[in-house]
Formats: sequence, C-alpha cells, structure tokens
Amino acid sequence: MSRARIWLLSAYHADSHASWSDWLIDRLPFEWQLFSLPGRHFRWRIRGNPIAWLDRLPATPPDAIVATSMVDLAVLRGIRADLCATPSLLYFHENQFAYPVSRDQHDSIDPQMVQLFSALAADRILFNSAWNRDSFLDGLTTLCRMLPDHCPGDLGRRLLPRSGLLPVPVTPIAPAGKNGRLILWNHRWEYDKAPEVFAEAIELLSARGATFQLALLGRRPRSASAALDRIRTAAADRILVDAEVSAPEYRHWLARAEIVISTAQHEFQGLAILEAVSAGAAPLVPDALCYVEQYPQAYRYPPGNADILALQLEQWLAQPPPAPDISPFLEQNLRAPWLDAFERLLHSDR
Repeated sequence: MSRARIWLLSAYHADSHASWSDWLIDRLPFEWQLFSLPGRHFRWRIRGNPIAWLDRLPATPPDAIVATSMVDLAVLRGIRADLCATPSLLYFHENQFAYPVSRDQHDSIDPQMVQLFSALAADRILFNSAWNRDSFLDGLTTLCRMLPDHCPGDLGRRLLPRSGLLPVPVTPIAPAGKNGRLILWNHRWEYDKAPEVFAEAIELLSARGATFQLALLGRRPRSASAALDRIRTAAADRILVDAEVSAPEYRHWLARAEIVISTAQHEFQGLAILEAVSAGAAPLVPDALCYVEQYPQAYRYPPGNADILALQLEQWLAQPPPAPDISPFLEQNLRAPWLDAFERLLHSDR
C-alpha cells in the first residue's frame, strides 16, 4: 500500500522550524516533500513565498499540505487553484500579533494580515502553545477594532473550532556531571530575548561575590551585543564557554548546566529552555508567555525584574531545585498525537 504524499512548506526555514520539519520527515511514515526557503529577508519571505515556489511545486497536487504560519497559504491556493481541494494544515510556531517590534523595524500589519488570510484558508490550524493560540486570536480582535470598517468582529470565534494545540517535540538530552553551579544562557543575543536583563542580574551576582560559572551560547547578532560585553566585563573569570557552538557541543553544555535562564519578551514554546530542562537544568523564566503553562510558579519571576532574578539565582546557587517534569513535550509522548493529526487531516471530509 502506497504512503500518503504530503508537501511540507516552510517559508522561513531556520532554527526550530527546521528541526521540527526534520523530526516530522524522520519520524512519521508518509512520503514527504519538503519545500523550504532560507530564514532571512523576513518581509520578502512572508509576502513572497508563493512567488518563490511558483515554478518549484510539482504539477500534481499531494494528498495533504502542512505549512508553517509564514506561508501565504491563501495566495498559494489562489494561484494554484488545483490545491484548493487538497487538505491543508497550518502550523503556528509563532504569530505576528505577539512578536515584539524593534526600534529598527518598520511596524506594519501586513505580516499579521498574511497569517489571518492563511488561517482562514487552512482546513486545520495547530499552535505549539496555548499562549500562541490565545495571543493570535486576541490579536485578531484587536486588529478588527483598528480597521476602519467592514471587518467581522468574530474572526477568532470562527477560527477556534478548527484550532488545536500540539507542541514541537523535544528530543531529550541525557544529563551529565552537575557540580559547578553552571548557569546557562542558550538564546539569541537579540532585543526580543532581552539579554540586558540577564546581564544586569549577572552584574549583581558578581558584585555580591556569588560562586557560579557561565555557559554563554546562542546566536550572536552581526553587531556587537552590549549585554554580552557587560557580562564579559563583570564575570570574565566565571565564563567557561562564550560561543555559538556546534550541535554536539550544545548538547554537552546543556547536559552540564544546573540552571537555565530566560528573560524573553516573547516566547511561543521556549524550545531552548525545554531542551535544557530535559537535560536536568532548573529553569528560571519570566512569569508570562508560554512559561505559565509549562512550569510551576516556583520557577518563574516577574518579567524584566533583574533584581528578583539575581536574588532567586543567588538562592538557587546555594541549592538548585530539581528540574520540573516536561514529559508532555518529549518526542516519545508526541509521536502518536502528531501521527493522529495527519491521519485525521488525510481522512477528513473537510
């Protein structure tokens, strides 16, 4: 019996988007065809992906389509009318209503409109967290209030029945020796992760003479990171690694970390923290975003408060708490739900 053919459309193929698609192709028994675009030129990607794929997609439609929320599914189906009969699933790694805009970016509702039209065009919508879903649906309500006229005010209510939750699976990392009070940062050093809050907390810890070590991982921006420079100045003798490392090295440091930190201004699933927790690290995260549905109160601190973050870190350095249970996010517990989601899509009457 032949396997179902599924197109996987990834319009911004970087980081978690790439690891998620690799996991689907490797773990689920379908005939996959991946069509991806590099994770750069955001504005062009979110508007131009149907054009980029115009001559690349096969003439014969597949049995189903799964697209990331960066894909302009409505336009794609418009210019390829034969795809309108193909069952489609839109997967939200993120949503543009809850993504903070930096001072250097042009604030526009265009990316939000793309995601709205794609959601309306999709047969099934999945989100990686309740925070992602709720902020998207709430954002639609806010958007409709902003527009001058002729916008239905119940778009969120219309989309909710076809929406569901299904996280990106986490491949667990085996813990290793943990005896150096190692604090881990494994995020991008960019504005949306608020590294300046982490830097301030490390400065406070260093000034108090606390005993700790640092693993500073994550992608560096093209220009120098002021937050990273502050940490290098305040805690130079405590830094064990300061680099964007290879995948094996990344797992090596996560396996040894006792505490992992987030200061993020947005986080839709928080895969970096989940990976570290799978290796036995205790997470100290903002009391907001997706973290509220993942970790007990004892692991959360007031968002943006470097003083309380430093105080909590100082207490944990004396006796780190155990890592919380994240079994619902591990791949061994998510393969069956993901398989079921695709089987339902393939056999739906739409």
